[in-house]
Amino acid sequence: MSTKYAPLAADIVRLVGGKANIIEAYHCQTRIRFVLRDESAVAVDELNATDGVAKSLSNAGVFQVVVGTHVQDVFEEVERELGDLSTNAAAHNGAAAAADEASAGKKKNPGTAVIEFVASVFQPVIPALSGAGMVKALLALLVVLNLVSRESQTYALVNMFADAVFYFLPVLLAFTAAQKLKISPILAAAVAAMMLHPVWTAMVAKKDPVSFFDVLPVPLATYSGAVIPIILVILAQAYVERFLTRVVPKSVNLVFVPMLTFLIMGTLALVVLGPIGSILSGYLGSFFGFLSTNAAWAPPLLIGATLPVMVMFGLHNGVAPLGVLQLAQTGKESIFGPGALVSNIAMGVASLVVAFRVRDKKTRQIATAGGITGLMGITEPILYGVALPKRYPLIAAMIGGGAGGLYAGLTQTHRFATGSSGLPAVLLYIGDNSLQNMINIIIALVIAAVVSGALTFLLSFKFEKPTVDNPATEAAPSLEEEAFSSSGRHGSAAASGTTATLVRTETIQLAAPCAGSVVPLSQVSDPVFASGAMGPGIAVEPSEDTIVSPVSGTIAVAMKTGHAFGIKTDDGAEVLVHVGIDTVTMQGAGFHNPLARGARVEAGQRLVTADLKTIREAGHPATVLLVVTNGPKDAPVQPLAQGAVTPGTLIAAVGR
Repeated sequence: MSTKYAPLAADIVRLVGGKANIIEAYHCQTRIRFVLRDESAVAVDELNATDGVAKSLSNAGVFQVVVGTHVQDVFEEVERELGDLSTNAAAHNGAAAAADEASAGKKKNPGTAVIEFVASVFQPVIPALSGAGMVKALLALLVVLNLVSRESQTYALVNMFADAVFYFLPVLLAFTAAQKLKISPILAAAVAAMMLHPVWTAMVAKKDPVSFFDVLPVPLATYSGAVIPIILVILAQAYVERFLTRVVPKSVNLVFVPMLTFLIMGTLALVVLGPIGSILSGYLGSFFGFLSTNAAWAPPLLIGATLPVMVMFGLHNGVAPLGVLQLAQTGKESIFGPGALVSNIAMGVASLVVAFRVRDKKTRQIATAGGITGLMGITEPILYGVALPKRYPLIAAMIGGGAGGLYAGLTQTHRFATGSSGLPAVLLYIGDNSLQNMINIIIALVIAAVVSGALTFLLSFKFEKPTVDNPATEAAPSLEEEAFSSSGRHGSAAASGTTATLVRTETIQLAAPCAGSVVPLSQVSDPVFASGAMGPGIAVEPSEDTIVSPVSGTIAVAMKTGHAFGIKTDDGAEVLVHVGIDTVTMQGAGFHNPLARGARVEAGQRLVTADLKTIREAGHPATVLLVVTNGPKDAPVQPLAQGAVTPGTLIAAVGR
């Protein structure tokens, strides 16, 4: 087995805090996911700068490292590095880890906790659902082409291959839910099997009243393919099993805990929790029916337009299972699948257009590879490597995905099995003895691709700066550190310093470096900055401590005090980020974990944490100043936002 990813795996484990900081590790299609004891121990900036890591982020209590579609290979090496994590997990479950769980709980609101739980339960089952879905799609195609008859034994057997996953879905979900809840997956799967036993299904089919000990009536409900009932059952089983483990003597624990679990949970499952889950599923089915009749256009439109943003915040993990529920209830699905498919194709096409338009070799390679994987349904490499840094492909893809999703919704396009959300997934839309749904989704994909591609191409002329390869052009000098001292001490020197004028007429767009209110540079309290002597720019009165980069580029200058940075963009613009007025006198007090010189930053990436209270108590305005230092001093500044802004919002376009 190849070990080429061993160095990367070792770096990842080290930078997330080492084995001792890792409670659990698993992966999805593009990300390695860690449950950590202390996320503050992660070297985020160094991790993001590691070759082979596209992005790292924390969401819903899980720290995620995006590495791409070869995640399985990297994860195998991570597992080698970690070895046996049982000691860590045991400590996490025991009294010593109670503080860990309590602190983690403080960070999560109920909505976040629900999304995390649902995602962790469904994520491991996705390969089985995808495989079964593709088997069903292939079988539907064979039927449409008259290669297989629905009455044949071949059809029955192949259909059984796929239906087994959906029929026994409660068993699979019981197993994964138990893993998440840290109880016995085998006992959980056994309880789920009780709800699917042929004896029970025969009683339901017979429709005669059933009672337990001639006292407790047992509602007749079918649980094959059900989702909500088994989740309710396993949530209850977690409390029952832990209680029994605690009170049953250790000497007989192995026998009596399973026995009592089966008796208690079997009764609860069939008499109380299962029927409640069935009622909830019925309401959910009515909701899906309402959507299909009255607002079929809405889900594909919303998912198609917003899926990239949902992926960024992990919200898609809470929505995607609704598609599985709808499929289980109605036999077809339109809540998530059509919108996700058109969104992914729109992202893939946008990335390929970027690869065609850019000149930077590394960006072209990332965009090309990401575009291909995007068309196959994996968009994280595009999202973090292309769309977010450049932004205009993200905007174009969201508009294109929304357009394709709207068509899919208006034509009430459904898929008949779950699976990937890439080009091969068009086969999932064959059903009802017709190709109409497949034709509709193909049209929707064409709409998404054309709109996304055209917008990306047009926007690229505005946002992609042409490379000037003119040796006669005067090169801009490097940023001088004394220019980044607050003007209170070095204002005159900075004002008289020389800067070269770039021979360009484009503008550079500056994003908000923090949450706060936009202020014209002319209104700041420092006369040198206000006069424009340092260069044109804009300012923000901050309301939060985190200061992020307003542009993508390389940190050419980083003051040791952490109060100022000089960032050189890929096309040569030099941008000063200055936190506070005369804050050089604070000698670094109030500035925490600044990035170092030479670091690569993307727009929106953290530069430093500035304690606004400390700055203001020291008598300094905390205004964050953004200045383009190597352009014409009188270059026009076009405000792009007013009033309150959030980090990353475009706030000004400065002429160069």
